[in-house]
Amino acid sequence: MPYLTRSPQLPETDGATEPPDRATETVAGRTPEEGGAEPPEGRGGDGAGGGRRGRYPVAARVLARTTTVLSAVLVLFALLLPDQLSGLTPGRFARIPVEGIAGAALLLLLPPRARRVAAVLAGVALGLLTVLNLLDMGFYSVLARPFDPVLDWGLFGDAESFLRDSAGEAGAIGAVVGVVVLVLALLVLMTLAVVRLSHVIARHGAAATGTTLLLGTSWVVVTALGVQVAGVPVASRNVAELVGNRVQQVRADLKDEREFAEAAAGDAFRDTPPGRLLTGLRGKDVIFTFIESYGRSAVEDPRIAPEVDGALADGTRRLRRAGFSARSAWLTSPTAGGGSWLAHSTFMSGLWISNQQRYRTVTSSDRLSLTGAFRRTGAWRTVGIMPGVTRSWPEGTFYGLDHVYDSRNLGYRGPKFSWSTMPDQYSLSAFERLQHGRPGGKPLMSEIILTSSHNPWAPLPKMIGWNEVGDGSVYDAIEKAGKNPTEVWRDPAQVRTEYGRAIHYSLRSLISYVEKYGNKNTVLVFLGDHQPVPAVTGENASRDVPVAIVAHDPAVLERISGWGWQTGLKPGPKAPVWHMDAFRNRFLTSYGPHPGPAASAPTR
Repeated sequence: MPYLTRSPQLPETDGATEPPDRATETVAGRTPEEGGAEPPEGRGGDGAGGGRRGRYPVAARVLARTTTVLSAVLVLFALLLPDQLSGLTPGRFARIPVEGIAGAALLLLLPPRARRVAAVLAGVALGLLTVLNLLDMGFYSVLARPFDPVLDWGLFGDAESFLRDSAGEAGAIGAVVGVVVLVLALLVLMTLAVVRLSHVIARHGAAATGTTLLLGTSWVVVTALGVQVAGVPVASRNVAELVGNRVQQVRADLKDEREFAEAAAGDAFRDTPPGRLLTGLRGKDVIFTFIESYGRSAVEDPRIAPEVDGALADGTRRLRRAGFSARSAWLTSPTAGGGSWLAHSTFMSGLWISNQQRYRTVTSSDRLSLTGAFRRTGAWRTVGIMPGVTRSWPEGTFYGLDHVYDSRNLGYRGPKFSWSTMPDQYSLSAFERLQHGRPGGKPLMSEIILTSSHNPWAPLPKMIGWNEVGDGSVYDAIEKAGKNPTEVWRDPAQVRTEYGRAIHYSLRSLISYVEKYGNKNTVLVFLGDHQPVPAVTGENASRDVPVAIVAHDPAVLERISGWGWQTGLKPGPKAPVWHMDAFRNRFLTSYGPHPGPAASAPTR
């Protein structure tokens, strides 16, 4: 029976197109899907001679149904995807997403053209939300916090630099290309999946309506009853919560920018005359040292601590024999897993620097940093040893250092140890050669960053004789004999072991340096910048890091007797815990006169 159509092209039968208009019905009033006559040859894609579907009808139906099922699985996966790797459990995906129910209802109500537009937009939005969830997973795994869509874009440049330094140029390029391909694939596939499902919903309107009503009713019931599977609520609002959290985060970021600018403008020591600053340390060589990733877990986690605690106990004994005493406690860092610059600027500025926005604000201001206070007095020459700096570092002016030695001018001729450009013992040896060991002149205030304990903790250097260090070429054989980081990171137990060994090496290097090159005027303040990644600490670890002050002159430690810090290099469980931003003001107060009227407290 001939067809009375406005177009020679008939709708396909795999559920991938819109339902036919009245103008495409057969004379009998039925479409081919409803049992009407088959199209004649050459009039449609499925005729006897009309292509693969006509020649392989069973395979075509299987392919169509498989595509529909995969589309549904992909969309459900995106709707239920958690923001942390620990949430990837079977129970997480045995849930009813309210957003899927609402989306299906909307598609059923819209006319064909609006439905197509809505499906495309929904697919793109769902793809972007999936990318955001994956970013959250990565940030939680490394920094123990979610991705900030306003402030964290600059960190991708740092991540690319880390990859380039750790895996080489080719590895970094490959990783970047892989990320770009993944993002594009997610956007395209998610959009195609939603469009596919919208066609299926439209073609099977009655069944889709009933299913949507049933799922909607079920969602209301399980929500009211609080039904859970493996501790996870069956009723899901995952996407709605994600979007809501991001909206709140953006508002908080905008508010924080204003509040922090006001807090940063107030400084109790801004107008303190140079002659009244740091009077209790005049004539001393003061060394501030950050040990990368030296966190509380290194001291207290039984899987890591024995070797590290042994180094601290042995170091306390050795320094005592050399005439030094020590006091120690805990500081709470504003970051974890990475972002060392946030901790450095918090410690030095007396402000809580927890994101890039705050970091840019404070480092571009004229606020008095702790190291800058030494420079302001005119009584010290100030030096930075920054082996982790590999290119221009404009923020360095904030720290008030007369001279900065970075990886390019420390004279190192040895191999890199993964990300770390040189071993800690070499950095300290170069410091002694270039500055500390120079006779005469003013006392020295220095800031030293030790990087050997930086992720990925393989290969690791080892201690050698100080007279063997030379230009660092001696480390070639040590680096070649070290472990491969790829192999280490296949086993979480190995990761923790190598992390502990890295901290042990950094502590031994620093303690040995003070023992050999320290004198009666040496004052050392050393601390960790942050805890290591959650792969080492586990989830929900504190952000505390150890801090210690070492001095030969008893009067130096007498000045902080009211702090309540414990004796020795290892802080105990009951040692005081301060926020890291509190250190600057307490240090300047203890080693100098009290400032004028205090400004408003830093915003956290």
